[in-house]
Amino acid sequence: MIAGISTRALAASAARAGYGVTAVDAFGDMDLRRTAEVVAKRRDERAQFTPMSASIAADEAPGGLACYTSNFENYPAAVERLARGRTLLGNPASVLTRVRDPLLLMHTLAQLGFEIPKTQSSAPPERNAPGSWLLKPRHSGGGHGTRVWRRNQPFPRTHYLQQRLAGVPGSILLAANGHQAVLLGVSRQLVGDARLGAGGFRYCGSLLGPPASLFPDQSQLTEVAEGLASALAREFMIRGLNGIDFIATGGVPRPIEVNPRYSASMELLERAEALSLFQIHEQACSGALPTVRIASEGVHGKAIVFARKTVVMGDTRGWLDDPTLADIPHPREKIRRGHPICTVFATDRDADSCYERLVRRAAAVYRITESGGRSAA
Repeated sequence: MIAGISTRALAASAARAGYGVTAVDAFGDMDLRRTAEVVAKRRDERAQFTPMSASIAADEAPGGLACYTSNFENYPAAVERLARGRTLLGNPASVLTRVRDPLLLMHTLAQLGFEIPKTQSSAPPERNAPGSWLLKPRHSGGGHGTRVWRRNQPFPRTHYLQQRLAGVPGSILLAANGHQAVLLGVSRQLVGDARLGAGGFRYCGSLLGPPASLFPDQSQLTEVAEGLASALAREFMIRGLNGIDFIATGGVPRPIEVNPRYSASMELLERAEALSLFQIHEQACSGALPTVRIASEGVHGKAIVFARKTVVMGDTRGWLDDPTLADIPHPREKIRRGHPICTVFATDRDADSCYERLVRRAAAVYRITESGGRSAA
């Protein structure tokens, strides 16, 4: 049983490992239905999807093991409900409550000597430069709801402030067993990219490859990434697959938050190495960590293509045969402006070339969907 806003990638990984999968998903996309039995809310009902409603929907569904994707990490009670009568593969509610507390997380990492952004629950002194702080929701993910904070702007208790860092956004991908952790890879994030229909701080894709090909200065990146992974496992007892979002400044990854579950860029490891990350997740939850680091060649990328205007899909059945497309919507499905249409993939020799290939594939999706055509070519 896999539940979350989007479960397609993890469901495919579990199926690759030989499991029968049932998924509770906000979209119920066509390619998800190829690998899982789906309990879904369609896209036009997405506002009604909540982790608790998904957990309740899963009550009568089969599956002796339970996993979750975004945004269950913000709702520990929903995780407890999902795991009722099942073996939970992932972080339990007690771990989520601590590691998703931004003030506790940053205080702990600072005490251990890591460079972190200032993070607080009250307004900073007036001498701070305008635009130097971000207002972030406590219950969010993928950059949703994050915005630049202006003095005298309302500061709800459901939010916190974090110092705005200049640098390159990325994510540390790791497997942990509650005490130790293994670094699986480091990805560079695509954020707020208008060529992908995104804006602000919204996550819209990832590039995976050797750190030297992704970050202009990566002198300390791998060493610090390994240290952060080990510290989180030791201090917060995380287990299974986890991600740490960071901003790389001067070759140092400064953590900004933890995604204590399977995260969006992890499927790039799977596509690069032809393995099942679900199997690594299950084994790590049982205490066994991978013994070798995954090392992919070239740069592998994914991009989420967000609708630039409301569109009605044509016949998308042919998209299922294109390995560069995923999260494929149904024929005649309405997708509102700002919502995801699909995901595109690319591989190339370096980060710039891979990114441009992703943008070209996104442009092809826009040409088809905005003209009412039938295939993404």
